[in-house]
Amino acid sequence: MTALLTREEYAAIAAQIDFPKTAFIDGKYRPGRGNKLISSNPATGEELCKISACNNDDVDLAVGKAREAFDQGHWSRLHPGKRKDILIRLCKLITRNARELAVMESLDSGKPIRDCETIDIPETIQTIKWHAEAADKIYDQTAPVGEDAMAMIVREPIGVVAAILPWNFPLLMLAWKIGPSLAAGNSVIVKPAEQTSLTALRVAELAAEAGIPRGVLQVLPGDGPSVGEPLGLHGDVDMVSFTGSTETGRRFLRYAADSNLKKVVLECGGKNPAIVLDDAENLDLVAEHIVNAAFWNMGENCSACSRLIVHKDIRGKLTELIQARIRDWRTGDPLDPANHLGALIDADHCKKVASYLEDGALSGGQLAGPYIEPTVYNNSADDRLAREEVFGPVLSIIEVGSVDEAIEIANDTDYGLAASVFTANTRRALTTARAVRAGTVTVNCYGEGDISTPFGGYKQSGFGGRDNGLHAHDQYTELKTIWVDLSDPANQDKVS
Repeated sequence: MTALLTREEYAAIAAQIDFPKTAFIDGKYRPGRGNKLISSNPATGEELCKISACNNDDVDLAVGKAREAFDQGHWSRLHPGKRKDILIRLCKLITRNARELAVMESLDSGKPIRDCETIDIPETIQTIKWHAEAADKIYDQTAPVGEDAMAMIVREPIGVVAAILPWNFPLLMLAWKIGPSLAAGNSVIVKPAEQTSLTALRVAELAAEAGIPRGVLQVLPGDGPSVGEPLGLHGDVDMVSFTGSTETGRRFLRYAADSNLKKVVLECGGKNPAIVLDDAENLDLVAEHIVNAAFWNMGENCSACSRLIVHKDIRGKLTELIQARIRDWRTGDPLDPANHLGALIDADHCKKVASYLEDGALSGGQLAGPYIEPTVYNNSADDRLAREEVFGPVLSIIEVGSVDEAIEIANDTDYGLAASVFTANTRRALTTARAVRAGTVTVNCYGEGDISTPFGGYKQSGFGGRDNGLHAHDQYTELKTIWVDLSDPANQDKVS
């Protein structure tokens, strides 16, 4: 496990960072032709740097370079083992620069440095490495078509991929997208969230150093209208992979319909339930999982369990244990490794989350600048707080009297990304997990699985594919059938 430094040591690293200030196009940094984008520290409001953002002309240039690189085949037709070697070299360079990237991520996003160091950076490296190792180990198929023919089903890279990133996990979501898409042989254009462009730009620089050819990985900082929309509408972009809000996800489906019917994969919002039944064991451990599920990353997490659906017989005891656990989750300066929670991403989002804070909180409910303490409420299933995605450190506790009622409430939402079930009965665990309509259901724990398991949602939480696992490679490839006639021409003549 990574050894954490002191707050002063992290501050010293921060003072030495030379932040990237331009787009990364065709293998090098080059100024964008859009307006300046100010990158600010959410915790202090301090300007980190001004970034030369991109516009539609830069999108056209980057897409052209991506298509040129794809058609030349220096990456798309490179032996999968060679692509693997280069991506592993990238992982080594990220490892070598891990501390700088962790501090940059914390400064740019408000994430606590302890998470950047111990979760985001290691999982970023692991994700890219895992997909790199899979590149030369995924077999194609043949079909059972008889002796007179051979049918081969082969995967081919889809072409030019636009990867649209969220601001809550800038590095990790970058890895989730470039890992499988680059391993498959695509050219990738990354649009970071306008609030968090820095680490994606730095990784693109490291990728070029690792040997990824020009035009294969490009990063275009900018806002949605200037970069996201032109990528979504571009006729030479073959696919969009988007993680973010359901509202913005809908736009990319419209862009695809209005342009070239490009493939679209969406990972969107969630209002995820944690169901705790009356026979759940070790409620102290359950409370630990619930606190982590609700408040990790300041609740700015699509898979956060923001609804605790708990049986009436144990609600009081579990609520007490949750409140006790919350006291250990310190909120404050993201560069202080003693803090579990940092700052919300910006003033607008802070205002939105604060609008959900009401009188009568069981604990928390305090707003101090960019910081909101973990907050717990008792709610009915119909309350606004229990139905809308808050995307902040707010937990609703909903009391139920049976497992059937718990399942009904859990499924009474437009979302279906993740869920958790806590029970000592294996049969109840499995039947409840099957009944909950969500892409990932954990039993007696909170989580998203790991890199080997597909991640994505039902209903308005997802569309078109899955991140992680070998299933992620499927969405970045096209399937082609090659049919070979093996019949004897002489016999064909006799038949005719």
